[in-house]
Amino acid sequence: MTPVPARIVIVGASAAGLTAAEALREKGYDGALTLVGDEPHRPYDRPPLSKQILTGAWEPRRAELRDAEALDGLGAQWLLGRRATGLDTAGRTVRLDGGDRLPYDALVIATGAAPRRLPGGDLAGVHHLRTLDDALRLRGRLLAGPRTVVVGAGFLGCEVTAAARRMGVRVTLVDPLPVPMQRQFGPRIGELVGRLHRDHGAELRTGVGVSRFVTAAGRVAAVELADGSRLPADLVVVAVGAAPATGWLAGSGLPLGDGVECDAHCRAAPGVYAAGDAASWHHPRFGVRMRVEHRQNATEQGRAVAAEILGERRSFDSVPYFWTDQYDTRIQAYGVFPPDAEPAVLSGDPAGRKFVAAYRRDGRVVGVLGWNDPRGLVARRKMVLAETSTPL
Repeated sequence: MTPVPARIVIVGASAAGLTAAEALREKGYDGALTLVGDEPHRPYDRPPLSKQILTGAWEPRRAELRDAEALDGLGAQWLLGRRATGLDTAGRTVRLDGGDRLPYDALVIATGAAPRRLPGGDLAGVHHLRTLDDALRLRGRLLAGPRTVVVGAGFLGCEVTAAARRMGVRVTLVDPLPVPMQRQFGPRIGELVGRLHRDHGAELRTGVGVSRFVTAAGRVAAVELADGSRLPADLVVVAVGAAPATGWLAGSGLPLGDGVECDAHCRAAPGVYAAGDAASWHHPRFGVRMRVEHRQNATEQGRAVAAEILGERRSFDSVPYFWTDQYDTRIQAYGVFPPDAEPAVLSGDPAGRKFVAAYRRDGRVVGVLGWNDPRGLVARRKMVLAETSTPL
């Protein structure tokens, strides 16, 4: 029988870390519990940052995951505004900024991911969006109605573009691939996403990358593209993906690739687990190593890690579910969407902008996508479950 750890430290106080803490208490854990978060804010939800918070539809407090009373009820030590700087796995201690050390018997790494940057990304007028403070700063600038260029047409870039257009801001969306969201859903759905943005007044420059940022008076003035053209810009949002926030683990001995490399039980080393955007684990259902940067996964993986720490041995095989809201459109997805998967419409009509499509790879359905059709998506999720019951 697995001994119950006396001291559990969770590094990362967002969705995955908070969920792990709550699940531990719900399962009866009454030992010492410490959560470390590098932001001073109480845990908050990140998906609204690029939508409701950015447009001002929500006040920041509405994005909080729990109120102060609920957090106090966990009986945990909260170290907010503190940053983990190192890990000694042999001595089972976490080092913090300022030199403090936290001993642990079990450790959960839930530090999330950080935005990837382009050369010149620290220039005045160039923004990245990951935190609540980032969103509030960006909102303040967008309210002035600047000429805006969004670099990167994935989830975040498309959502920021949609939010800015709702605010009446002139926006150009740039991506080196031919259509938006091609990396996520392939060219056919990407073409529909491109039409959606053009219909709402966004300008698209796709099929061309960014060469450099042009400066004037110490701040960004334009974005120069690889074809030599320039896009005047008072404000630039860089949304070219995120990297797992694992720099503080260098030298720890943990396996670090694209995230903290875990087994199918989210365990990276004796007493060390990872959950959320920072975790890379072997997915038993799909038979591949995965790292998933989606909200639902953070919650489910946080719960799974809590159960694993307390001796409930079972592999983490949850099927990814995620969504994006852009203008009046919600795109929901369940499963995986590899580049060689072929989409086929199952119901509805893409021209009417309400449909469900299945993605097949080697004759098996590995993902389903719903465009403004949540019921249709739910009805077809079982196709993914049935056809991925053995590894690909």
